[in-house]
Amino acid sequence: MSLSIFLLWLVSIPFFVHSSPDQPTGLLITCGSSVKQTIPGTKLTYIPDDGFTFVGNKTALKNKDLLPILTTLRYFPDKSARKYCYTFQAIKGGKYLVRTIYYYGGFDGGEQPPVFDQIIGGTKWSVVNTTEDYANGLTSYYEVIVVAPTTTLSVCLARNKQTASSSSPFISAIEVLFLDDSMYNSTDFNEYALATVARSTFGNQEDSISFPDDPYYRLWQPFKDKNAVVSSQSSVSTSEFWNKPPAKAFVTAITTSPGKKLEVQWPPVSLPSTNYHISLYFQDNRKPDTNAWRVFSIAVNGKTFYSNLNVSTGGVTVYSPQWPLSGQTLISLTPDVKSSDGPLINAGEIYQILPLGGRTLTRDVAAMEELARSFNNPPPDWTGDPCLPLENSWTGVTCSKDKMARVISLDLTNFGISGSLAPTIDNLTAIHHLWLGGNQISGSIPEMYSLGRLETLHLENNSFTGPIPKSFGKLGNLREIFLQNNNLDGSIPDELQGKKGINLQVSPGNHLSA
Repeated sequence: MSLSIFLLWLVSIPFFVHSSPDQPTGLLITCGSSVKQTIPGTKLTYIPDDGFTFVGNKTALKNKDLLPILTTLRYFPDKSARKYCYTFQAIKGGKYLVRTIYYYGGFDGGEQPPVFDQIIGGTKWSVVNTTEDYANGLTSYYEVIVVAPTTTLSVCLARNKQTASSSSPFISAIEVLFLDDSMYNSTDFNEYALATVARSTFGNQEDSISFPDDPYYRLWQPFKDKNAVVSSQSSVSTSEFWNKPPAKAFVTAITTSPGKKLEVQWPPVSLPSTNYHISLYFQDNRKPDTNAWRVFSIAVNGKTFYSNLNVSTGGVTVYSPQWPLSGQTLISLTPDVKSSDGPLINAGEIYQILPLGGRTLTRDVAAMEELARSFNNPPPDWTGDPCLPLENSWTGVTCSKDKMARVISLDLTNFGISGSLAPTIDNLTAIHHLWLGGNQISGSIPEMYSLGRLETLHLENNSFTGPIPKSFGKLGNLREIFLQNNNLDGSIPDELQGKKGINLQVSPGNHLSA
């Protein structure tokens, strides 16, 4: 589900860039640009995406009157790649709001934006479909709140069945914002992420609330319906609120007459049937010295959400970490019979509960990342999670379907790869088949004592030098070794020569003695 905003209104942030009064803590990245971009009227500065991704092409749009960060984009025409990833350094266990921004601009000469997937870590996050927004002159953005399981965090795009063969996934900007540990902590972020559906201030008829009013640079969109609007007579200190809403979110509210029920259809979109995180915010708009009561109960789609809420001028929030919603959502506020004033509501947040798609064992991730660094020209999709989602694993990589995925096969035969074979290959302890034949890999073959499940090893037709590792004779499941057409020397280990039932190919092309 995309969120949209007018092109001339869009604002955004940085990440592991130094935090300052002018910049929230995080990364603000403009995609496809070679220079920094600053949002007019602010000091928010976006840095180029070079260094966060190594694939894709840059292009500039010819459209006029665009914000600077929308004037360029990066697109990904390589149809052979299973995904196209940006990788950011992260604090392990740190909580982040990731926002991706899209404006098509007809960069490929077409009339409609391409449709594709986006992935956070190893989880398919959403389908990116900006067609309707683009037709209405809007840009689109998507948000997800996630905890980094390791010291990196990846955001990837991928083709799907809806991606036309003539089009390419693209992206205009990415924002990675660091959140306080306490925020949204009713969610088990080891199991779930939160995908933003709506974040609104009620009765606000002005622009959205964002940075610096919200130091975490969340975007609070204005929402107004036919209900009456009131303004607060006192300020709210939100530092003690569990997810730290901006004080400005309490400035206005929508309300109704004393004794009447207040009904609000929000968000104004139909929702898929699943569970959602809902947070609602209230503040009594009257002066603090009043002796009257403002008490009401809250129902969501006819089910009691909270009973007898006593709303003070200091403000209050109520929430549900998992609430089922489907279709249109109706929030009903029913006043208590003793309440002298009608119910009101200031703001709200709704997030879809996004089950995480498992993880790849950290040891395997580290080993594969080191392997990618040791190759001079690995496949272009060798970034992000090596295994997940399974349909978007790295080219040549096959993984187990366990919740903690393991690399079980690697086949890069005849890929034209050069470089060396990293010793950390020995950490892929679940691998059964390792096929790297027909490349230009050089250097020595590392020992592989830990690969007890390895069944077939193909390193033929490369440029390996040095001896055959003695560890090969210790691998009880190894039944096939192809090493011909390299520059190996020394002798064949006794353990291999005497091993029964093994297909050992070492010639021609080597300089080995029996």
